[in-house]
Amino acid sequence: MTHQEQDCLFCRIVRGEIPATIVYRNDYVVAFKDIAPVAAQHALIIPVKHITSLNALAPEDEAIAGQILLAAGAVAEILGIKDSGYRLVLNTGADAMQTVFHIHAHLIGGQYMGWPPFQE
Repeated sequence: MTHQEQDCLFCRIVRGEIPATIVYRNDYVVAFKDIAPVAAQHALIIPVKHITSLNALAPEDEAIAGQILLAAGAVAEILGIKDSGYRLVLNTGADAMQTVFHIHAHLIGGQYMGWPPFQE
């Protein structure tokens, strides 16, 4: 395990060192409730493998990338928002406000969301 993986907040959640409200898990991804939700329902879907951002995805990570997307529908169903709709957001880099450098998709829903999704 690298030093980066030892210190990574999300790797520590995957390993069970930090408590989280896990809503979904398989061999590739873990989904848990966000501790600072921005919508009525807000979960994070993260890969079990430490990958810093979308820019760090390699061809051998294709299954992981697919599992993040496949998990979104399962998590939305668990949270009761599959039919009403949800948004899946992946922030990459400082300008996109990525603050934890471990790929994570924000699954948000449970309320009407406008567009564009940001305030100027």
